[in-house]
Parts: sequence; structure tokens; C-alpha cells
Amino acid sequence: MSTGAQSGRLEDAQVRAMFDRIAGSYDLLNSVMTAGLHHQWRRRAADLAAVGPGDAVLDVACGTGDLAIELDGRVQPGGQVIGSDFSEEMLARARTKAPGIPFEWGDVHDLQYEDDRFDAVTVGFGARNFGDLEGGIAEMTRVARPGGRVVILEITTPTRPPLSTFFRVWFDRIVPKLGRLTGESDAYTYLPNSVKRFPGAHELAATMDRAGLVDIRYVITGGGIIAMHVGHKPGGPAAAPAGSATAPPA
Repeated sequence: MSTGAQSGRLEDAQVRAMFDRIAGSYDLLNSVMTAGLHHQWRRRAADLAAVGPGDAVLDVACGTGDLAIELDGRVQPGGQVIGSDFSEEMLARARTKAPGIPFEWGDVHDLQYEDDRFDAVTVGFGARNFGDLEGGIAEMTRVARPGGRVVILEITTPTRPPLSTFFRVWFDRIVPKLGRLTGESDAYTYLPNSVKRFPGAHELAATMDRAGLVDIRYVITGGGIIAMHVGHKPGGPAAAPAGSATAPPA
């Protein structure tokens, strides 16, 4: 087992190769890691994106396309969602699921889109794989229109028992064992460890602030295991009042 997998840190090329290898089992892996609730959380993240018919949305690190598909249902008629990922195998799975959505190769650290293009830019369960988190969020912000929204949906580490105890047992013991059964022990070790090293909700909000976003707020849900952040790009119509930077668990 590689030390990178154990630390939850891999080089971009290693992450890309890993996702290419596990593309065929990725949807199952998501269901295992989230107890089947990831679709519900994607719907709530799409709510935070606040898009409607005619809007343009970019979903980065789109994986097999589930969040992009959820968003596409909200921008029709007349809108467009683009899914972007640097794993060709993941993109192939996404294109099979939703042939009508353009799924394009792209690196979040160097997005090939013009400034101010999208009404919302989202990432679901992919931010922890960014090689440069602040730089990736800054790129997401760059391609959002003034007043547009950047939404980050990510697993976070709960701090209170009993869920924190269950989280440690599930991610430290059960998920890696499942990985050994599939022959992908590195991937099933890297992914849980990448969650543990990812910034907490308050720290991620500060990173979004440094990347140029304003009116940042977040919600902790799933009993403390999921964080959903939304920030606005400065300029454009005034953002709705964000209220407190945090919201109670839901």
C-alpha cells in the first residue's frame, strides 16, 4: 500500500490514474461511503446553487455525472450544464448516463472557459482531490459570473460521538477492507484518508474567502458528516443576505 494512499495525499497524475481504474465501481463506492445518501445530498447542493431555466452551470470534478444530471434538470428549458473532469474513464461513464449533457475533459486548476461565464459553478465530493484547493476554488470563482454562486459539497469529519466513533470505525476499518476485496486497496484507503485531511467547515469557508468569494455560508448535515458551502462572486446583483456563516446541523 502506498504512503500517499495512507496519508490521503497523491500527486495529480496518481489521482487521475486511480479514478480511471475505479470508474466502473465508483458509483458503488459512493453508495458504500455515504450509506446510499449521496443523491439526497446532491439535491440539496443543487438547491444551494439556486439555478433555474436558462442558466449556465459548470460542475467540476464531475465524476460519473450525478450532480451535473441533477443540475441539468433544473436549468431546462434553455439552460446548459457542462460536466468537467480530468479522468477520461469517469467522463465515459457520465456520457453513458446522460448523453445530452456535454462532459468535457478539464483540470480545475486551469479551466478552459472564459471569465464570468457561468451562473453557478459546483463540485460534489471532488474538492478534497484538488492538488491546490485554494487555486481550484479561485478558478471556479473566475469562471462564475459576477453575483454567481460557487457550491462545494463534501464529506467532513464529525467531531462528536457517537457519530465520530462510527465514522472512525467505518472509514478506518470497514471501507479499506472492502477495497481489499475489490483489489483496489490503495483507492479505498486514499479516499477515506482524503476526507480526514480535508479542512473542516469553518476552515474551508476561510479558504473560499481567500479565493475571492463573498457572502459565504455553510450547512452541516447528515448528522455532522456532510458540509455544503456556498459563496458568491463579487459584483452583479446583490446576493441574498447570508445571515450567519454557519447553520445548525440538519
